[in-house]
Amino acid sequence: MRSQRFAKNLDESMERLNASIDFDSRLYSEDIEGSLAWASALEASGFLNKEETASIREGLTAIRAEIEAGEFPFSRTLEDIHMNIESRLTERAGAAGEKLHTGRSRNDQVVTDLRLFVKRAAHSIADELNELVLATAAVAEREIAVIIPAYTHLQRAQPVLFAHHLLAYAEMLLRDRDRFVWAADQADACPLGSGACVGNQFEIDREAIQKELGFARLTHNSMDGVSDRDFVCDCLHAASMLMVHLSRWSEDLILWSSVEFGFVTLDDAVTTGSSMLPQKKNPDACELARGKCGRVFGSLIGLLTTLKGLPLTYNKDLQEDKEPLFDTVDTLHLILPVFHAMISGMQVNYERASASLRGGFLDAMSVADYLTRKGVPFREAHGVVGKLVGEAERAVVELSDLPLSTYQGLHPEFGDDVLDALPMESAVSDKKVIGGTAPERVREEIKRVRSLAK
Repeated sequence: MRSQRFAKNLDESMERLNASIDFDSRLYSEDIEGSLAWASALEASGFLNKEETASIREGLTAIRAEIEAGEFPFSRTLEDIHMNIESRLTERAGAAGEKLHTGRSRNDQVVTDLRLFVKRAAHSIADELNELVLATAAVAEREIAVIIPAYTHLQRAQPVLFAHHLLAYAEMLLRDRDRFVWAADQADACPLGSGACVGNQFEIDREAIQKELGFARLTHNSMDGVSDRDFVCDCLHAASMLMVHLSRWSEDLILWSSVEFGFVTLDDAVTTGSSMLPQKKNPDACELARGKCGRVFGSLIGLLTTLKGLPLTYNKDLQEDKEPLFDTVDTLHLILPVFHAMISGMQVNYERASASLRGGFLDAMSVADYLTRKGVPFREAHGVVGKLVGEAERAVVELSDLPLSTYQGLHPEFGDDVLDALPMESAVSDKKVIGGTAPERVREEIKRVRSLAK
């Protein structure tokens, strides 16, 4: 590449800074795919004959095998995966290898590789999310009868089916899945043929290249084609939102598995011990997922910061797109299988769940609803139940332990049947609205999320 233009070789420090082969070597498969398609296009345009194309195809196939066998001689002097493969191809195919880069720039070559990578990685993560949704639905179905407190402000609010709580995370995961599918679609445009920045001069059939590489469409502006990294940001944004949800879920699981809550027990296979305290069973999977949010968020913010001041078209700054992307994809592939195992192996502690329903006056809303159904204005009912809660607190009892006379002394609409409204099963069963926690609605939602995750 330096040819006769430069009087000096690169300084060793500049060579280390400039080279990307240490991380972009993982794009070897996409790079070879792009080169195979480019060879076909060059042959169709008359720049390669059949023998030359065959030699290139044979050489690239052999190079793929070398890389996958761990026998390829990667060189930092050759800077990147593109030049490493091209140099090795020239060694194998001679002059035909030297012709392969005709009309092509590393600018459109690398973004083609990256779009192929993002498209596949995003679909792969979406598939893993579907599997996690199905695992969550299975646990929800298994534990459909369990009731726990729902919280607002981390204070007990109302009773809720444990399954309904789990399905809240299934909803988040389905949105995350859709974001990754969308990110894959954003990457699904072929920029090859854009050249360095203004297009190809040899009447290359870009539509044929698009079809051979399996892209849904072409990019339509060569300058945008080589400089666009929006699709990488889209993938990183999807990853960041997923990590937000996994972190929130981790918070619940950490609380639920603590002695103070004790709602669930996490499987031994996804928990760790202490080097000092023999009794410990730490939810490290949750804590690591929560902790890795910072690096995933940082990848998105880092790339956005890199992009925000770049003039058109390609700039070497764009070399900074790959490491955060690769790290994020690797992080998600590391976390998601552990979450699948953790949710699938989680056991509910039924006695603790049941005991948790006493305290905090989770049935207060049911009493207010009772009065509201009797025609009492809600604000009036709200005030009456507030007084009842005060009476129960002073007596250190539950609302269900107060005598009927206390109820009737506070409001004439309280009848003999008021205590029938207090059981937790009644409180969840009457939330029959779509999206509510009534068992029949939750069963419907289990079916729905399963159908969406298939």
